[in-house]
Amino acid sequence: MADHLFTEDPGADSGAGDSAQPRSGRHAARGAADDASEHPQGLADGTAGEPDPGSGATSPDGAGHRAGATGGPRRWVPAVSWAISAITVSVFFAIGAWQRRWIADDGLIVLRTLRNLLAGNGPVFNAGERVEANTSTAWTYLLWFWAWVTGGQLEYVALWVALVLSVAAIPLAMYGTARLYGGWRNIGGGITLLLPLGAVIYIALPPARDFATSGLENGLVIFWIAGLWCLFLAWARREPGRTDWRARSAFLALGFVAGLAPLIRPEITIFGGLVLLVLFLAPVGWWMRLALVVTAAVVPVGYQIFRMGYYAVLVPNPAIAKDASGSKWSQGWTYLTNLFGPYTLLLPVILAIVVGIALALSRPPGATPEEIDPHDPSADDAADVIDDVLDDVDRPLVTRWKDFSSRLQQPSTVVVVTLLAGVLLTLYWIRQGGDFMHGRVLLAPLFILLLPVMVVPATLPAHARSAFGRRQLVAGVLTVLAVAGTAWWGAVASSNVLSASPMDIGRNGIVDERRFYVANMANENPVTAEDYLDYPRMRAMVAKIDELRESGGIILPSGNYDEWYVAELGTRGQKDRKTTVYFLNLGMTSMNAPLDVRVVDQMGLAYPLAAHTERLVDGRIGHDKNLPTEWVVAESGGVVGGRGLPGYLDGYTVREAYVALTCPQTQDRFESYKDTWSFARFKSNLRRSAEFNSYRIARIPEYELARCGLTPPVVRGER
Repeated sequence: MADHLFTEDPGADSGAGDSAQPRSGRHAARGAADDASEHPQGLADGTAGEPDPGSGATSPDGAGHRAGATGGPRRWVPAVSWAISAITVSVFFAIGAWQRRWIADDGLIVLRTLRNLLAGNGPVFNAGERVEANTSTAWTYLLWFWAWVTGGQLEYVALWVALVLSVAAIPLAMYGTARLYGGWRNIGGGITLLLPLGAVIYIALPPARDFATSGLENGLVIFWIAGLWCLFLAWARREPGRTDWRARSAFLALGFVAGLAPLIRPEITIFGGLVLLVLFLAPVGWWMRLALVVTAAVVPVGYQIFRMGYYAVLVPNPAIAKDASGSKWSQGWTYLTNLFGPYTLLLPVILAIVVGIALALSRPPGATPEEIDPHDPSADDAADVIDDVLDDVDRPLVTRWKDFSSRLQQPSTVVVVTLLAGVLLTLYWIRQGGDFMHGRVLLAPLFILLLPVMVVPATLPAHARSAFGRRQLVAGVLTVLAVAGTAWWGAVASSNVLSASPMDIGRNGIVDERRFYVANMANENPVTAEDYLDYPRMRAMVAKIDELRESGGIILPSGNYDEWYVAELGTRGQKDRKTTVYFLNLGMTSMNAPLDVRVVDQMGLAYPLAAHTERLVDGRIGHDKNLPTEWVVAESGGVVGGRGLPGYLDGYTVREAYVALTCPQTQDRFESYKDTWSFARFKSNLRRSAEFNSYRIARIPEYELARCGLTPPVVRGER
């Protein structure tokens, strides 16, 4: 394992490089040096491929290997230290995640879609309404697959799939980072340890352990990130110009995985898109570029066409409900500090940055980028770098482009692209305003930013006689101390909680979601929908649904946790006698309701009417749409007055909503997802999906009448 994991042979990733093409251009003069760097002994055996600057000794073959430096147990130290680190961190993460296991209310939402899929109603939230209520398409169908294969209870299928993916992502990411440092040189003997740094930072955060289960897609997201990181690094270490089938297949496999980004989560496309951009710009030839585009696009583009024709919008319904294109910079900064503050997260982040700088400064003296990036054709010293820059002024644009393209396939490119993706994703969420769940949406960008330091090499040289040896010793000791300090921080921070009471939702709208439900239900590990019957109103809701089994009606929440209001059905509603539940907590209500009961919410996660209202400027983040109840009474066919309408509702406003719903554009939107699905409907939806995606209505019925140019109702009374 040591030879494979921690050596920098560029052919080791995907077979022999017999078909590799020689480099051309002004870097051809360095061919001998490039050839010599293709097979260094590297980190695994502690040799340097060049003489020790302090000793002047070389091996008899002239390759610069130190006598007696190869072989022995020292060559296994990096692999063994990596294995111990990976196992230890993964076990601690698994134990912590299992102790905090739960399924969030939002995690139950996807399970309603699974129930409809398994019942033959299609990928919908409510039977007969084509609404995509889940942000992660891949998560929906992954859970559906395992539910279909195992036949297990849906809550536990979601729990175990999330837990396995979350825990597996940690050693996978650490493996990729170990390969990143595979060419680290240990000049002068000594040992090199691979120690966990970024991995400890991530697993120590309580939100990371909370959302390792939760039923949400966080586990899938970080597992995909870790897998893409490994594949991207493998490509960077592969010999450029290879045309054998293994190299081509690995290249296209990387493109396929990167192309899945929008199905993992829409905003994670930032990372996948940057990776695809680098692959497209690399010197692979136009046929391979075409193959890359087709391979990366076939699944997401195919699904996007299906989404547009089936759901009649461009994005999942929650993206419309939360207006993902909006901006709330101030709230986003509050969300960022809400994650960093309780755990003093800035401390380990600073330590990680310091270690990164120390590692950069502790490279061997006179080192070329090839020592870390085996294919970097850049200059060997500062003078050559300056000459290259000056030469660029007079070189043709095509030549400069080819030179730029030839420099892309190297690990340093991977690191830069990864860090850029993490920064952009963080900025995206700050601009968006974050989320109402403490830390959740920042876990993915944090995981990405920690990838280059998931594990770090700590080299302790056998002697420190040379200047480089002393730098290497200082860097090694500093790394060990930083890892120890991070472990100490993790032990302290891992049990910290937000200062607010778990029952309170502060002015910033952010809540520790798991603590909130644990406190409200007095259940340390709420997992099943049945567990959520202990949440206020839920048992009363189930009883009310049974009561309306024959007559139907619109079930509305009241201030009394043991009682629900009911709006009776009017003339139109009596045709179907359908029961509708209207409540904010969409997951627990939908999973405790039969599939023939319609469940909708005022935020619009599964309710297009609410989703297409304008975002409230000062609304709680993640809940900044709030459809007045009169709308759902009208849309569900309820009465407009009399004893059948709860007293807190205004009958005239209900009548206004009835008239507002006749707006032609609104009727077209209803038909797009309620009408019988046919090829004609598919074509119509495909053409108008962009229009429907951006369609917005006024949330107050009176204002919607004015917006659509409709005549207000005059007659008051029942319908």
